Amino acid sequence: QVQLVESGGGLVQPGGSLRLSCAASGIIFDIYAMGWYRQAPGKQRELVAEFTRGGNKNYADSVKGRFTISRDKNMIYLQMNSLKPEDTAVYYCNVVRGPTEYWGQGTQVTVSS
Repeated sequence: QVQLVESGGGLVQPGGSLRLSCAASGIIFDIYAMGWYRQAPGKQRELVAEFTRGGNKNYADSVKGRFTISRDKNMIYLQMNSLKPEDTAVYYCNVVRGPTEYWGQGTQVTVSS
């Protein structure tokens, strides 16, 4: 089992920045992939950024150049800069271990003036 707890969401003005954190605990070896997804109201959940098993980083086209994913031991981070209203969503931490996907409870990010 893997447990994931996100933090760092909130309300920010357009052009502002936020840093999301995800604390992973439990069985955190043999991880295939880890990353961040988001779901806006009325839309499907979508990939934002991820580390693949080979250590490569993938980003959604909509966030390239603005968001940066990083990790340190059992923590996964998402630095979000130049935020736009369309970035408003619930952001979820995701880990894939073998055939199983694990999700955090989500953290709300609202970009509004």
